[in-house]
Amino acid sequence: MSSPDAGPPRPPRDAGRRIKVWFRFVPREHWLPYDTEGLWATRLSADTARVDNVPFLQDGVAEGETVRFTTDADGVHWSTGRVADSGNCTVRVLPAPDGPLGRDARAVHERLAPFGLGGEVFSADFPLVAFTVPGGADLRAIKELLVRGEEEGWWHFEVACATEAWREA
Repeated sequence: MSSPDAGPPRPPRDAGRRIKVWFRFVPREHWLPYDTEGLWATRLSADTARVDNVPFLQDGVAEGETVRFTTDADGVHWSTGRVADSGNCTVRVLPAPDGPLGRDARAVHERLAPFGLGGEVFSADFPLVAFTVPGGADLRAIKELLVRGEEEGWWHFEVACATEAWREA
């Protein structure tokens, strides 16, 4: 117990340092064979961090969210849950290989660029593009474009982390 004059608790010495926080999940059938994903994060406290990149595999989390983690004996940080929402959504888009965009992840980026969306590509061999959709974006127009692109055979998409605003748009 600290004395009343000690002031507020100090953040850990490594607060603000980037760490990798790992997430466990059950692999999906007919999908990538992984059961963990590591996301870069900025440590905020001894057991919380803010996610700094968009997840390719983990559902239910978006860039900017605060997660709680535990650290195992090997120093690996494992997420134990979300502490604070960011207001962002995570959308994943996989160009249809036989569609008009082919396997071109850049073409997917170009279609979504007018909305100011940034995304990351999984790999050249598997051109899955994961996007962070900010809460202040034109969610209705983005959803319409995603649906139209799927209907026209450009891509397949999934919403891996949705907000109430996304669901209502």
